[in-house]
Parts: sequence; C-alpha cells; structure tokens
Amino acid sequence: MTPNQILTVSEISAADRQAIAGGTPGLTLMERAGAAVVREIETRFTPRSVLVLCGPGDNGGDGYVVARLLADRGWPVRVAALPPQSDMARTMAARWPGPVQALDADLSAELVVDALFGIGLSRPLSGEAARAVAQINAHPERIVAVDVPSGLPGDTGQPQGACVRAALTVTFHARKPAHVLEPGRGRCGEVVVADIGLAPQETQLFENTPALWLPKFPWPTAASHKHARGRMVVVSGPAHSTGAARLAARGGLRIGAGLVTVLSPLDAVAANAAHLEAVMLRPFDTDADLESLAADVDSAVIGPAAGVGETTLMNVLALARTGAALILDADAITVFRQDPEELFSVLDRDDVLTPHPGEFERLFPGELEASPERITAARNAARTADAVVLLKGADTVVAAPDGRAAVNLNGSPWLATAGTGDVLAGFVAGLVAQGMDSFEAACAAVWIHAEAAQAHGPGLISEDLPGLAPAVLQDLFARQG
Repeated sequence: MTPNQILTVSEISAADRQAIAGGTPGLTLMERAGAAVVREIETRFTPRSVLVLCGPGDNGGDGYVVARLLADRGWPVRVAALPPQSDMARTMAARWPGPVQALDADLSAELVVDALFGIGLSRPLSGEAARAVAQINAHPERIVAVDVPSGLPGDTGQPQGACVRAALTVTFHARKPAHVLEPGRGRCGEVVVADIGLAPQETQLFENTPALWLPKFPWPTAASHKHARGRMVVVSGPAHSTGAARLAARGGLRIGAGLVTVLSPLDAVAANAAHLEAVMLRPFDTDADLESLAADVDSAVIGPAAGVGETTLMNVLALARTGAALILDADAITVFRQDPEELFSVLDRDDVLTPHPGEFERLFPGELEASPERITAARNAARTADAVVLLKGADTVVAAPDGRAAVNLNGSPWLATAGTGDVLAGFVAGLVAQGMDSFEAACAAVWIHAEAAQAHGPGLISEDLPGLAPAVLQDLFARQG
C-alpha cells in the first residue's frame, strides 16, 4: 500500500528530467501523455466532434498527440492553436496531418480538449487565449483538460485571471497542488492520474488516503484490554456549554480509545452526568485538580465550548504539565490570541492544533495571506508551534513540524453544521490515545470523519457522526486483509 504523492511543478519537472536522462525520450513521454488522455476520453464518450486547443509549449504538444490519436480512431477532430514555441510542441504539430485554425475562429464543438497552458503557467492569460477560455467555459461539462485547466498555476491552485473550468482533468504521474487545493480543485472536475512511466520522487506531501496511515492503524489484538487501548480525557465547558465536550468524548470512544472520561467543572457535573453512559465523569474545581486527574492519561481534548477566559488558559497550561498529548480546538486556541508564544512554549510534537481559518489567523496572524497556498501556511505554522496543525476547510491540510503534510480529498459538504469539529477533535484524541503518531492520527481522523459524513448525506448532524464511524472502521479493517 503506497501513499499517493502530490508533486510540485519543480518535483514533476525533475521526474521528467530523470526519465529522459534514463533513456526515455521526451517525445515518448509526450506520446504516452496524449494516449492517456485519449483512453480517458474513450471510456467516457462516444465519438463526437472534438476541438483540441493547443498552446505554444509542451502542454500544446500533448494536445497535438490527442488530436492525432483521436483522428486515427475516426473521431471528427479540429485543432485551434497558438503558434508552437517549444521544440517538442513543434515536432508534434508537424505530426498532426490536419489543418490548424486560429483561436479567434469558431470554437464550438461537442467536446473540447484544453491543452493551451500547463502547470508551469506564471502569468494571467490574456488576448486571444483569454477570449478562447471565456468562450469554451460556456459549456464546462464538455471540457477535458490536459494536466491542468489552462490559467491554473500548478503550485497554488489560485487562478490569476481567466481560467478554464473542466469536467475532467487528466494529469500525469501524480496530482499537483492545483488539483487538491481550492479553488483550483473545483476547476478541475474529476481528476484522473495517469501513469506515463516516471519514477517516484522524494517528497513530504501526500494525498490523505488510507494508504498513508492504514498500515499503522491501532487495531486491538486478542490480548488487548481497555487500559491498553488508551486513556483519553475531555475537558467540559461550564454548565450551559457541556454538549461539545460530550461530542468529542463519544467520538474518542467510537474511534477505539479504551477509557474516555469527561473532566467537568463542578457546576457542570449534573448536566454531564445526565447524558453520559460509557463515557466516565470526574469533577474538578481548579487547574491543579485538573492536572492531578489527567496525570496518567494518554491524550486530552480541551477547547470545545470551554470558554475564552483565564480559566481555559490555565487549564491548557495545567494539561501541558501532565505529558499527555494535547488536542487543542476552538476556545483553547482563541484564548492565546494575545500571546501565541505562551502556547507554543508548552507544546511538543505529540500535540495537535485543529483550527478553522479564523482560529488559525488568531495564532498565526498574517500567515495565510502571506503564504502562496494553505499547504505552506500549515507547514510554517506546524514548525512555529512545534506541533501538528490540522487546518480545517474544504481542502483540509494536516502538517507536521518535520515537514510532512497531507491534503484531504474526501471532504463532505454535510460537515458544515455545528459540532462536527468537536467530534473530529475526539477522533484525533482517540487515535493518539491508542498510540498512533499524532500526524497520522490527525490524517486518519480527518478521512474517517469525512467518510462518515458522506455515508450519511443530507440531514447530518454532529450527534450522528460517532455512530457512523463503526461502519467506516469495519471497511478499513477489511482492507487490512
């Protein structure tokens, strides 16, 4: 089970150079790329009129291959192009036996193949290229993009102006950041990764799929008992704000933690006791009491509905003294907005921060705006905090202080409801309590969380999520073989 890499423009360029140096001509790689696009077209469409838009560089060269191979198979093909400028594009243009029209001609067709510009684009589209993109975008359901939709820089996924919106994107060897980060991800439509014979590259960036973490998932054995499966605590908020902690606690229990306890302020004990069953309950009064109760636990969640005040701040510092892995969410992040360094000084690499973008900005002001994309921002934050950072969103990024990062691809819109983040914090803590590496635990929790939400679909509320986890876990267990 090999994790899927995400490669930057420089990394995929290095893979190309390595293949060419190893004896595979660049024109052969281009033929393979064009053939891969044709295969995906033929599996989805019956023969119809096709317009292939070819740009001046190697992406355009791929387009000429697509046009030639489709025409060889009897598809009615037209080519509209900018003059080729790279040597390989000129060679492939010469192999195209048909006419080439200008981009300002009629661009109507039943299927459009976009091979204007590739992942290395560094400037906004202009002139006839921009006008062509505006014209074909009237029917995005008809567009197949080669490598990346034109106008979308490969390293950021941030369109700089006119940008193709495709129904299908066929890329090569590995996804690039543009394929996984919004808004670029939404411009790509379905993404297919085609093998053209390149070797794996050294990288620390991956798709967040089970291949990344399933081999290290903490399944129990015949000899396991509840104490061996990890001890987890969740700090409750005050009497009027107890539900979030219980959601996190139930999430941790469902994900497999052996003993889960809600540590409750005295005024909230009755409210929590009325709702807890398998999750245990212990009262505390001061931060010193909290430190004592959490002295022997493996992981601790604090933040969900905890309150943004001195009590929460002191409770975080008390938990940090126990040695338990901390999973800090919501209020436990916001309470340090005036002095993030105070928090960073007590964190270590077993701890996990789970901010949404607003909370991220409070701890790492200006980082999102200054970074070219979310991956860089999350990595910088993880190094600054010396902890794992789980930056939530439609394209959730998990980053570790050592540079490892993963982008989640199975995010579900049904998670956009109150309390789902509390359950996610519980999932992370439950896996960490069982001895899973904090980065891998965060990645696994994010994937399972989204998979559970997608299985439920419309009408999901946060209370549903813990009960949906077992079916996802059962499927993962079956994959172990």
